[in-house]
Amino acid sequence: MPLLLVLLLILPSAGWCSLSDGQRLLPVAPDVPRPSRAEVEAMVPEIAKARGVEEALVLAVIAAESNFNAHAVSHAGAVGLMQLMPETAADYGVGSVESLFDARTNLRVGTRHLKRLLNKYDNDYGRAVMAYNAGEGVVDRTNSRVTYLETLNYTEAVLLQYVRNGGRAPTQAALRQVRALRGMRHAGGARRLMKRYLDPSLLSLKVKPTLDLPSLSPRLHEPGPASRPMFELDTGR
Repeated sequence: MPLLLVLLLILPSAGWCSLSDGQRLLPVAPDVPRPSRAEVEAMVPEIAKARGVEEALVLAVIAAESNFNAHAVSHAGAVGLMQLMPETAADYGVGSVESLFDARTNLRVGTRHLKRLLNKYDNDYGRAVMAYNAGEGVVDRTNSRVTYLETLNYTEAVLLQYVRNGGRAPTQAALRQVRALRGMRHAGGARRLMKRYLDPSLLSLKVKPTLDLPSLSPRLHEPGPASRPMFELDTGR
């Protein structure tokens, strides 16, 4: 049996699978029942309270990330309920990718990460949620003006769901910023299309003199005879 086929047969049992391009391995969920949405929702209050994060926000992130599917795996390799990258989980002491399929472990790590982002961005929910999706580096480099459409849509969806969940933190300013950034993104796209498809020759400015050289003779511009004013003020003298 070819070695590659042997590896592909072995890897899923170890929690990994190969993509069609053969260049990346993705985690594979264990062959065990996953918790229901109701079971996940029952876990959240205790974990959220332990980390000092609003339950409404944690639930909103779970809904956007995995729709409460503890076995979800993204094309980028994010795992579980809160779609954690293995590298991020390792920063919090969880080095086993298989552990991220465990609902409680995933919730603990994801909520801890969310709390750290809230602390970093002074409890600005908009920036924290943006950073959860796009990464802190992107948010910091752009001074919180992220224009990735996926991130803008994600941030808006999470904040709106947070409000529906009963969240009380201010979100209107963050939502306005997200919508303004989306508008700027569309405007920038329009400008790029114009640059790409507009004929530059149509923008050339050609200035032609309206007078020929004889018309510019100084003699034609000599002062004429003094003229009387149209009105004279009668001073009574």
